[in-house]
Amino acid sequence: MLAGISTRKYPVALEPVGEAVEQTATSTSKSAVSRRFVAATAERLAELCARPLDQTRWPIVMLDGVHLGEHPLVVALGVTDDGTKVPLGVVEGSTENATVCTRLVANLADRGPDASRGVLFVIDGGKALAKAIRAAFGPKALIQRCRRHKERNILGHLPESERPLIQRKLRAAWANEDHDTALRELHALGRALDKKRPGAAASLREGLEDTLTVNRLGVTGSLLKTVESTNPVESMIEIVRHHSRRVKRWQHGEMALRWTAAGMLAAEGQFRRVKGFRQLPQLLVALNEATADQPGVDHLDQRVTA
Repeated sequence: MLAGISTRKYPVALEPVGEAVEQTATSTSKSAVSRRFVAATAERLAELCARPLDQTRWPIVMLDGVHLGEHPLVVALGVTDDGTKVPLGVVEGSTENATVCTRLVANLADRGPDASRGVLFVIDGGKALAKAIRAAFGPKALIQRCRRHKERNILGHLPESERPLIQRKLRAAWANEDHDTALRELHALGRALDKKRPGAAASLREGLEDTLTVNRLGVTGSLLKTVESTNPVESMIEIVRHHSRRVKRWQHGEMALRWTAAGMLAAEGQFRRVKGFRQLPQLLVALNEATADQPGVDHLDQRVTA
């Protein structure tokens, strides 16, 4: 099914076993295959959302939204301290929905990732998502807003003729390794936009500091390309979409969840380590130093609150 074979064509894809056996074969009808697929993907969904996370160091966690049909979903992808990408969970709903975000992030916290030495969360920019992360992990969570999402939001307020120049200025500021200098350049750009393009200026200022978290941590080189955006998550989402490309009608949210979980776990087998994984030891040191004086959050108290 994940390879794109429909329930009707399932028998054709089976290994030839002889005419006598084929005549007596069972569980190869369209309905039987569908029932087995539903049961198997339900198991994958349960497996994904119950994975224990307390035995691994997770310096990076990425969260992003995806739509399957009319169903919005939020997916989570973790990166271990050796650069391995691991799908962590999925819930139905939008990154702008506080209840949805709280449920996903609280579930991650309950499963035990060690945030005592800091975790870098890379998110698509949803305010509810950022709020849920800070509520669950407190100051030990450092949030990096996806620059590609932020860039699209800003440029969406501009006419086509002005977009290339503003895009170059944005990327030049973000590329500055000095956090304070980059921040000044972005504020200067906001002031330049204030009168003529106030919408773009407001979009730029919203969550501006969170677009520079990686600068503050001193992340550069190949690892910067990994953590400045949610592209690794979107790559996983593309694999999910490829596996579900033959689905013509999404009947309900539970179906979308099952297919997404199955696709995420299938994608895991295709993953390579993230770009810049050799720089992760430096990131671990930077996270620890940046959060050393910050209090943690008692997950038991957080569960009661949630």
